[in-house]
Amino acid sequence: MKSLSSEHTNWRAVWHLIKPYWSSEEKWKARGLLVTVIGLALGMVYLNVLFNDWNRDFYNALENKNFDAFKSQLWRFSYLAFIYIAVAIYRIYLTQALEIKWRTWLTHQYMDEWLANQAYYRIEQTRSADNPDQRIAEDLRLLTNGSLSLSLGLLSSVVTLVSFIGILWSVSGPLALMLGDREWVVPGYMVWFAIAYAGIGSLLVWWIGRPLVEQEFHQQRFEADFRFGLIRIRENAESVALYRGESQEHIQLTSRFERIRANWWNIMITTKRLNIASTFYAQFATIFPFLVGAPRYFSGAITLGGLMQISSAFGQVQEALSWFINAFSALASWKASVNRLAGFHAAVDQARGQEFGISVTRNNVGAILIDKVTLRLPNGHTLTTPLTAEIHIGQHILVSGPSGCGKSTLFRAIADIWPYGAGSVEIPKKARILFLPQRGYLPIGTLREAIAYPAPESAYKDLAVLHYLDLCKLPHLKDKLDLPDNWSQRLSPGEQQRLAFVRVLLTRPQILFLDEATSALDGATEDALYELVMKELPEAAIVSIAHREAVAKYHHIRWQFVPEPPDPVRTDDEPQATRYTILASTLQRQGAKGTNEYAGKE
Repeated sequence: MKSLSSEHTNWRAVWHLIKPYWSSEEKWKARGLLVTVIGLALGMVYLNVLFNDWNRDFYNALENKNFDAFKSQLWRFSYLAFIYIAVAIYRIYLTQALEIKWRTWLTHQYMDEWLANQAYYRIEQTRSADNPDQRIAEDLRLLTNGSLSLSLGLLSSVVTLVSFIGILWSVSGPLALMLGDREWVVPGYMVWFAIAYAGIGSLLVWWIGRPLVEQEFHQQRFEADFRFGLIRIRENAESVALYRGESQEHIQLTSRFERIRANWWNIMITTKRLNIASTFYAQFATIFPFLVGAPRYFSGAITLGGLMQISSAFGQVQEALSWFINAFSALASWKASVNRLAGFHAAVDQARGQEFGISVTRNNVGAILIDKVTLRLPNGHTLTTPLTAEIHIGQHILVSGPSGCGKSTLFRAIADIWPYGAGSVEIPKKARILFLPQRGYLPIGTLREAIAYPAPESAYKDLAVLHYLDLCKLPHLKDKLDLPDNWSQRLSPGEQQRLAFVRVLLTRPQILFLDEATSALDGATEDALYELVMKELPEAAIVSIAHREAVAKYHHIRWQFVPEPPDPVRTDDEPQATRYTILASTLQRQGAKGTNEYAGKE
């Protein structure tokens, strides 16, 4: 998928990200809260209009040395200020409430879409989106926060502009200019000065700050890459320590942080230039209305109160027109997050909509039927010839062959998570199937939760859990069921594989796939666990991938992955890519329940 780092996400894509919440099942609550926040924002604009009137009356009272009017204006300011403070506090409070409600809804939606149909798995395979954890956790926060703050700020600026531009027009009056022998009169001249001043400033800020969007985009990605590298060391601390890999890890982390540092300097340079322009613009705006209003004041055309009202109105109009200047940095961060979310959303849609070349359906036959299944890699390389085979309840099948021939990929295809290839797989409709990979997954939490996964921790009685911990040679874990920990770091690979067998015995599947599930165990423990599974699940079909020949005695059928013979018809000198097929054979074992009639090249 093409990266969005160098593209501009159009506004239709932005609306596609923002719209769903406002038309969801929470739309009326969300819209009601938004209307309330907008009402408070407009109330603050109205209060600013009242403060503008207060400026005129207060400074006129000072100029006229009218003490009664002075006291009246102080009381007026007090209650206006109290109302303004209350409105400002609740505007922020309710905006934050709306933000967390929106973020909560979006987070659940994105997590659901990311986890549905193994989209997360295919995104990792194709690398179509980097750091999905950061996009869900950080970019969604920036989307909701930025969308609300920027849109409400823009709305307040527009309403402020409409409210004050009329005031500024009326109080500033006309300005007469002599050009040659003709007098030109500019009505509401302060309005035109404000528009010209803000327009020039906005163009300058846009020209200086253009690189900031892409720099923010890269900064978020570099930060996520660095954080991921740190987490990887923590998750693989023992392996790194045994390899004495600290220096290499230090080099890699330093390289990742160097990208952060270099890009941050670019951001600093751009921000410095932006701050020079915006700070100069803001500071000069303080004195600018006095400069252009001074001639009329000193000529006696306006009073001191009128001058202060002009200054206040000009400040409000100029501030409203300067929304783009003041919000540019926040807008750049928000736009970078939108670009990243748009890319992530497209990657999820692509993964969820990806057509599976291998069709997996349910049947009423009571057996897994593999029909002309060709396995391919994501890059298009074909691993196998069309494979046809059957797995019946009660059969014990050993799958063997060289590394990289497609053994584990066949398991993934049967599990309906491998889309690359062709053919069909039929699975018994009501069969309980369990796959045990070489390295199992243990969620962070209590040991009871790790054992029961993916079922809830209350799915199994303590007596059953304790019983199977004993049988799987894990008695030292019996008193740790309620201890929360990162068990994938706490337990050795052998303990994790034994714990996976506890999960098998509790789940009691009818079809069990073991992918090197005992590779970390010694021979005696491996024998004990296979004997235990055979005893506890006598009717189950067991399909094992194993490189150690010792496990063959627990199976009565072998599927051997062997290279396909070269095509004798080919006459070119191009090397033929190795493809594998399955040769099925019967293993001599007491109690064998039968063999496949056929498993091999179609």
